[in-house]
Amino acid sequence: MIEMAVSHQWKKAFPGAHIGILLVGNVDNTKPSPPLNNQKENLASLLRNKYDGFSRADLLETKRLQAYRSYYRKFGKTYHIQLQLESILHKGKSLPNVSPLVDANFAAEMQTLLLSAGHDADCLCFPLMIDISRGAEGFIQINGSKKTLKKSDMMMTDAKGVVCTVIYGQDQRTQISPKTRRALYVTYAPPGIEAASVLDHLNTIQKNIILFAPDAKVEYQQVHTADGR
Repeated sequence: MIEMAVSHQWKKAFPGAHIGILLVGNVDNTKPSPPLNNQKENLASLLRNKYDGFSRADLLETKRLQAYRSYYRKFGKTYHIQLQLESILHKGKSLPNVSPLVDANFAAEMQTLLLSAGHDADCLCFPLMIDISRGAEGFIQINGSKKTLKKSDMMMTDAKGVVCTVIYGQDQRTQISPKTRRALYVTYAPPGIEAASVLDHLNTIQKNIILFAPDAKVEYQQVHTADGR
């Protein structure tokens, strides 16, 4: 088990939303993974076949992208997974090579179109809290930029501060690195995404990890739902 809570404010602000949590340990994040790379190449081909002939307007009619579009539009932003999907479909881009644990998550995002953040679990300072931003909090993004949060964004904090928001992404302090042996993945699903889809996404991350870390162990998995109260 991990020390984690979901605030009443988050539950009230996002009725029907879900947060998926997956903690995976016993992983070596330093070795190249031909099986995962093959999976990424096959996925790119499958996506191009699945969405052959789709325009941006056509993509936005898909239920999952509609749900994220509605969320991001409140902040004047475009869902970055949508943009990355378009680059694969329309610009011939490949899925990136960062590290096995990062790539496993990104491939799952492209497959399910759900948004997840990945953290080095041993860099987190428990307890964790899923909450809603008030607009005064700040953190250092993964690229080193300092950001003040936008009000009413989904966020996760640990005992030292903000570690992720939907709009601004992950922090620098807890990012996955070659030293990571335990990874915590957090899926942020706005209203309109079913709990079963979140669970499927977490299972997809697991399957991708097993491709390069067959002895990996799931230490924790849970889907939290906002009930509006």
